Amino acid sequence: MSPIPYRFPSDNPTKATPTELSWIQVFKNSIPSFRKRAENDDTVQMLLLKAEKFAHRYTEILEDLKKDPESHGGPPDGILLCRLREQVLRELGFRDIFKKVKEEENAKAISLFEDVVRLNDAIEDDEAKRMENLVKGIFAGNLFDHGSAQLAELFSRDGISFLASCQNLVPRPWVIDDLDSFVTKWSRKSWKKVVIFVDNSGADIILGILPFTRELLRHGTQVILAANDLPSINDVTYPELVEIISKLKDEHGKLAGVDASNLLIANSGNDLPVVDLTGISQELAYLASDADLVILEGMGRGIETNLYAQFRCDSLKIGMVKHPEVVEFLGGRLYDCVFKYDEILE
Repeated sequence: MSPIPYRFPSDNPTKATPTELSWIQVFKNSIPSFRKRAENDDTVQMLLLKAEKFAHRYTEILEDLKKDPESHGGPPDGILLCRLREQVLRELGFRDIFKKVKEEENAKAISLFEDVVRLNDAIEDDEAKRMENLVKGIFAGNLFDHGSAQLAELFSRDGISFLASCQNLVPRPWVIDDLDSFVTKWSRKSWKKVVIFVDNSGADIILGILPFTRELLRHGTQVILAANDLPSINDVTYPELVEIISKLKDEHGKLAGVDASNLLIANSGNDLPVVDLTGISQELAYLASDADLVILEGMGRGIETNLYAQFRCDSLKIGMVKHPEVVEFLGGRLYDCVFKYDEILE
């Protein structure tokens, strides 16, 4: 399923491949920032001891996988490495170590939502330009990711402004850039039903995905936002997204003046920052059965696990490249953008 070739059939099954080793290192690099979050999770007793236990146990597992890639349910890939990390955290009682940071970032982003929407609405007579602006907003929002060790460090040190991020995206053409054909299709006809697998809390969902969603709603499209069942990193969960939407809607059920009765929030059944599409909830599978566009947003869902996933309908994979290992695989630059649009020709 992964587009990243972790190993080939000819590789020795008892020896970790260079790609596996470099991804094990990516996850090893994330341990200090996860440990720091765990040390601040006051829902857990003896948290300093348990945070240390998490770091020690997960490091041990990663070292085991280096020596024997078949241990711990391997060979390792992004999904297994995420699952093992979550498993260790949950076994120690850590259910949602990013809860505080998600709440802070959601509150901040909610206060900026109207401004971001107003800036997009000001691009009145050029639909294509407005859509490009909304897409750039998704990329800027997707930068706010605590799953990247480098970015987690940056946030805790400097904080990052959403609008500055919009201005500072790498210039087009991006490493995969189908934006023009997407905009052409958009101006020709809207999709009837769109499913969006969403990613991070805060600016990503509120200032990136929701203004884009609002534009789809404005054109009469039904939109289903699919969010994680359980917490993982700073990804938005289904209950959190329900709460965010209810805070943003006015008393008439509108999202900044646009009727939101065609907006549904679904529980994807997923509990990781990546997604195995064969394991989504029955509810979402039912809701998505007649969708004519599926969007996978974020590096984990859109690039690392499903870049080449094929659908019976149009699909869009959109995300920012935040790991040097993905840059190596795709070519391009760090913080480059992936906008992969596949149209099903009727």
